Amino acid sequence: MPSFDVVSEVDMQEIRNAVDQAAREIANRFDFKNTNSSIELGDEDIKMASVSEDRLIALRQVLEEKFAKRKISMKVLDYGTVEQASGNTVRQTATLVSGISSEKAKELNKAIKAMGIKGVQSSTQGDQLRVTGKKRDALQEVMQALREGDYDIPLQFTNRRD
Repeated sequence: MPSFDVVSEVDMQEIRNAVDQAAREIANRFDFKNTNSSIELGDEDIKMASVSEDRLIALRQVLEEKFAKRKISMKVLDYGTVEQASGNTVRQTATLVSGISSEKAKELNKAIKAMGIKGVQSSTQGDQLRVTGKKRDALQEVMQALREGDYDIPLQFTNRRD
């Protein structure tokens, strides 16, 4: 029986490269001179800091440009609130979203069942979703519908089997 897995993963190497490029651009750009702006990649998040909220917005824009050039989905980033920090600066943390939460898995299961495609079933397995069907064409319809839907997380399709 044909099947595939729906996963939400992030390529940490691409993210590391995008953050490094953004940090280099910030160090060289004239509008970031003497602003003490910084961007750092942690294990599960990206920390940004600058002197004012408008510089922080510009910092975020540089990061998003680097993500777009490397074809990383913006849905990976979950921005936190802007916080006041010491020395009259502001900071913000962007959490990297990976894996499909149980609520999102239920939402995806519901969407697949609502398509009404005969012979297609889906089940949650940890932080991924397994979709099985009798025909490969039906599974391709499900993939296309999931690509077109807006689920606030990046979706990839792996482990295709016939």
